[in-house]
Amino acid sequence: MSRFINEQDYFHGKSECTGILITNLGTPDSPDKAGLRRYLKEFLSDPRVVEIPRIIWNVILHGIILNTRPAKSAEKYQTVWTEDGSPLMSISLQQQKALQKEMEIRFKGPVKIALAMRYGNPSIPDTLLKLKEAGARRVLVLPLYPQYCAATNATTFDKVFDELKRWRWMPELRLVNHYHDHPGYIKALANSVLTHWENHPRGQLLVMSFHGIPKRNLMLGDPYHCECHKTARLLAAELNLRPNEWRVTFQSRFGKAEWLQPYTDKTMQALPGEGIKHVDVICPGFAADCLETLEEIREENREYFQHAGGETYHYIPALNTNLDHIQALADIIQQHTAGWAETSPNWSEAVQQKQAEHTLQNATAKGAKK
Repeated sequence: MSRFINEQDYFHGKSECTGILITNLGTPDSPDKAGLRRYLKEFLSDPRVVEIPRIIWNVILHGIILNTRPAKSAEKYQTVWTEDGSPLMSISLQQQKALQKEMEIRFKGPVKIALAMRYGNPSIPDTLLKLKEAGARRVLVLPLYPQYCAATNATTFDKVFDELKRWRWMPELRLVNHYHDHPGYIKALANSVLTHWENHPRGQLLVMSFHGIPKRNLMLGDPYHCECHKTARLLAAELNLRPNEWRVTFQSRFGKAEWLQPYTDKTMQALPGEGIKHVDVICPGFAADCLETLEEIREENREYFQHAGGETYHYIPALNTNLDHIQALADIIQQHTAGWAETSPNWSEAVQQKQAEHTLQNATAKGAKK
């Protein structure tokens, strides 16, 4: 029995397409203790996520965290869960459909946009197999994390590689490492802020809150911190903000180790004492709203700010399915798939030529099998 996934049903001339695998972090299948335990076990078992010696971490994870955290996390998820499931999954599916429609307009040949989650479902291995069945001989992987981080982008690539090394015939593969300074992405962020200001009183300060990582990761060479600050500088410049009108913070820290600072929650508690009573908050690192934006930023940090004496607190939603966001992602896809067959304006002529070649190849293959 072969150790590889084979091509037993392959024949010359079989329909091909370009596959685009968009990914995000993931979500539990259900907002209950059992669902959260499964999800957290997979997530926190990833050595890219927690860089602690396995023998020590496994004791902490299985002895403490998985016995206490699932119930607490389930309560938080229940506050944002909708009839369509988790916001992250619902929005991601809408992004997939919007990108499928957009790329069918831009590509001359067939293209398949597929969605996978790094943790939970739909899984990266299952989704890659579906792309394979659809005839994707060329695959672009686009993690929806604008700023590169080993704990997000790199672990996504790890999972892709782990699956593909099982295939006998691997597809041509390209990876989008990051898009933290892509002009379309920056413009979409700026437009979301401007739209908000058209409909709400403008705050004294625009807080740009990014997901945190341990400071140790920065010291070991992870570029995430630098890319977050570059995104923030570009956004501030696009909005013509003065230095005192914007600030970068980092949220969602976990454990006792020092993480990237300043912390978002501590900042919100301190701002009223600085005379800043009206703030707007945006999370540029999140392509879709999720628990960390809707519960932690929109609700929890609002309470910190108002309890400390703040008055007006507005959360500016993630880019989600905003048209300019979809257009920016489509631009990124188009840029990274340049030169592939389905992007060629002469695709139909190339297909006809291939079909003629395949007719001869199939005849030759049949003769070889006799």
